[in-house]
Order: sequence, then structure tokens, then C-alpha cells
Amino acid sequence: MGTDTEYDVVVIGAGPGGYVAALRASQLGLHTAVVEKCNTFGGTCLNVGCIPSKALLESSHRYAEIRQGAGRHGIVVGDVRLDLAVMMGRKDKIVNTLTAGVAALLKANQVRTFQGGGTLHSPGEVAVEVDGGTVEVLRSQHTVIATGSIPASLDSLPLDHELIVDSTDALSFEAVPQKLVVVGGGAVGLELASVWARLGATVTVVELMDQLLPGFDKQISRLLERVLSKQGVKVLTSSSVESCERANGRGQVKVKIPDNSTVELAADKVLVAAGRRPNTSGLGLEQIGVATDVKSGRVPVGERFMTNIAGIYAIGDVIGDPMLAHKAEAEGIAVAEIIAGKPGQVNYDAIAGVVYTWPEVAVVGKTEDQLLKAQIEYDTGVFHFRANGRAMAADNSDGFVKILAEKSTDRVMGVHMIGPGVSELIAEVVAVVEFGGSAEDIARTVHAHPTLSEVVQEAALAVGNRSIHSVPKKG
Repeated sequence: MGTDTEYDVVVIGAGPGGYVAALRASQLGLHTAVVEKCNTFGGTCLNVGCIPSKALLESSHRYAEIRQGAGRHGIVVGDVRLDLAVMMGRKDKIVNTLTAGVAALLKANQVRTFQGGGTLHSPGEVAVEVDGGTVEVLRSQHTVIATGSIPASLDSLPLDHELIVDSTDALSFEAVPQKLVVVGGGAVGLELASVWARLGATVTVVELMDQLLPGFDKQISRLLERVLSKQGVKVLTSSSVESCERANGRGQVKVKIPDNSTVELAADKVLVAAGRRPNTSGLGLEQIGVATDVKSGRVPVGERFMTNIAGIYAIGDVIGDPMLAHKAEAEGIAVAEIIAGKPGQVNYDAIAGVVYTWPEVAVVGKTEDQLLKAQIEYDTGVFHFRANGRAMAADNSDGFVKILAEKSTDRVMGVHMIGPGVSELIAEVVAVVEFGGSAEDIARTVHAHPTLSEVVQEAALAVGNRSIHSVPKKG
């Protein structure tokens, strides 16, 4: 195929999964088009998710470090003030640069782009609404749904985007709220809680489950809660928001706490960060018979990412957890290779999860709870950053690395980190997991000194109770 309306592949959605799928398909010689309803490419991640939040996390971290940490290094700082408009401008510039970069990549790779809403008319037809209603029909042998996800809503907290806001709103506050209530103690809620607490807000996080970061290693969650509390973030776990009412120009948030009593929290902003749900509205899935899960809204797919309708594929957040940009990218590459007749695949056991609080959290593989449930015997190695020279020199010694290795084979089953820079350290162990490596492989690898990566090596050594720089276990 090679006309303006006929393609080998049409991708609906130009987020991390969609634009990567389109680029890889074009690399493989497939005539490819991508349809994006927003004005810019990059999806939630580049526009209102991963990238702008990390820009604000970096800026707010530097602000807090100068105000609170410079003195410990013998640096005397004068009057430090916040220019929020400049901080937001820097964030927006980064977003604009990266989204423009995606557009340039698509053009350079000869991917045809259509900006408008895409709807499936049939298994081989995608109608694109452009210019306020003009419809153009694209025909293709293969269609990839990559429409991502949107913030989940709560009936008790209907969004008005002024008092009760979502994560997109919280990236663009015009002023620092005096009091901020964050509903949801997952990655998004904690990262945005960190940003605004550093910039001066009094922040309370309300989490329904009994720990922050539900599903993560419990030891990591407990430490993160302690550290965030020291940073001024109040945490209420096993708690739920019952209502939010306006009073005296603010919100009064009623929260049910573990003893079944109710507390009221004043709030200038209430951030609903209770997860995300697949974005399938308006795609025409029901009309052509594409199955969706009624409860979760996700699009079920097989091992080759095909839906129940031949020729229609789905990737990324729209097919469910983990809802991570790098997982979507991996699936985008894999589905393009499968369509091109190559053996594309994704190893879901080797996908890391990262939370960009400070200290950071990074994980890959199984937790102890999961291994116990699966009745897999394992050995544990733990090493703390407080015993690492580089971490001490940087005045960032909170945290640890925990490695879980199968007892019978020493194969690395899971790695759980909390500490400085672990978003980068996790890559080493992801590679080890990908290749089926062992704790011994990590332990025998020479790590440069002094570096934070030595904590990973020491944790691997600790699996066999031979960590060099920690006190041996008794018994």
C-alpha cells in the first residue's frame, strides 16, 4: 500500500506506545500513519505526565535543597525565594521541545500524521475527524490502538478543576496552595505531593490501603512514609475520603480513618490521584465488536497483542497494568515487529517501576509477598545507603537495596530499592533479570568506587551472607 488513504499500519494514539510503534513500523518498511486527537504528539507522558512532573520534581528538589540542605555543606545562602512562573515556564519549554522532537521524528521517518479523533468504522477502516467535522477514512491491513489512559474519578470527589483537581491540573497551579489534600498514595499522588510540599504547601496524603505504594515491598513503603513525614507530608493510610464541601472559600474534606471516626481537613486544593483507567471512549470498539473488559475497561489481547478481531491490535495503558510509558514503548516495538513478520516480544518480568520522590523508589520483579504466595523459596540480601561512602558524601543516605534470589538457583527474582538515584541504578539489575542472571553475577561484577552502585553489589553479596561492609548475620 502507498496512497494517502491506504496504509499497511494505522496507529491510533501518538503517546509513547503509539508513536514508537509507528516509528518502528516505518523502519521495517511498512507504510504507516498515526492519528492523534491532541494538538501535540507524545501523549500523557510528554504533555501532562512523566516529563512535566519530573521537571517540577527536579526544580522543587533544588529549591528545597538550597533552602534546607546548603548549610550542612558549609554553604551560606541569603534570601531564597520562589518564582513559580519561571519554574512553570521551564517545565513548559521542556515539554514543547520534546513534543516537537516527536513530530520531527515522525516526519523524518515518513510516518503520515493526522491530527483528529480516530474511530474504527470496520476492522480495516479508521475515520479521522479533522477541522471541526471533516471526515477522512484511512484504510489499513493492520490497526493498532494506543490511546493510553486517563485519570480515574471518584464519585465522592467530582472534579471541578478548581478546588477538586486531577494530576493534569496539579502540574499548572498558578500559586502554591497553602493546604493540599492528595487522595491516593500511589506514584502520581506521592510525586505531586512532594513537589508542592517542597514549595511550601502543607500536604496530607489519604490512601485507602494500609500502605503507601500498594503492591510494593512493605519495608520500602514504611521507610518512604517515615521520610516523607520528615519532609512535612502527613500520611493517612487505611483511610478514605467521604466528601468535600466548600466553606469560607476552601474545601472541607471529611476523611474516615482506621478507628472509623472522621476527621476534617481544610484544603485549598484537593488532588484526586486514585489511579488511571484505559481510554477507549469514542473509538467505536463496540460497533465493530472489539471486546473490552467491563470492570476495568481494558482491551484484552493475546500474546501477539491482537484483539478478538483479526487485524486490530492494542498496546500500552489501554490493555492494562502496568501503566508505564516504557512498557508501552516496548509493546510498540514488539507489535510493529510482529506485524512485519518478526518475533517481537516483551519480557514483563523485566519491567522496572520507578517513583520519583526523594528518596526515589525503583523495583523490578517479584516482591516477598508474591514469592511466598507462589511458594518459591528465596534468599534475601539487603544493604543500606548509610554504609556507602558516596551516599554519605552527598548527604543522601536514606534507603537500601534488597535483592531476592531463588534459593535453589540463585536466580534474581526481584530487586527493591529506595534511595538516591535508584531510578538509574535499577537498570543494572533489570539487565540481569532479562538475561536470567543470578545474585552471584552481580556480586562478582566489579563496581567502581566510590559510587552508589556499590550498594547493589553489596546487597548481592549479602544474599550469600558475605557482604564486605556490613556486620554479618548471626547464626
